[in-house]
Amino acid sequence: MKLFSKEPEKSIQEYISEAEKREGSIFLDVRTPEEYSEGHIEGSINLPLHELKKIGSVIPDQEAPVYVYCLSGARSRRSAALMGHMGYLDVTDMGGLLGQKVKLVR
Repeated sequence: MKLFSKEPEKSIQEYISEAEKREGSIFLDVRTPEEYSEGHIEGSINLPLHELKKIGSVIPDQEAPVYVYCLSGARSRRSAALMGHMGYLDVTDMGGLLGQKVKLVR
């Protein structure tokens, strides 16, 4: 993850492909429930940034590979950093969905 880069290291689709090869990978969507209902990555968990303090009950395994995304990348970047401070060891900020070609489900 490049903390100060405006461009993601990879496309969201590349991150999805990477996650699918890793056992136990979790997609975490930190957008609002309204945004999530408009389309999300299949199998993702929705936990808005403002509720991230509940992450321990949603993802109790702090060693699980977690791939975080949002709309623009700002909330995912902040969430990934906060999760690191909370003890999560394998968190990847995928960035935002805007301008990405990725299959979403409703």
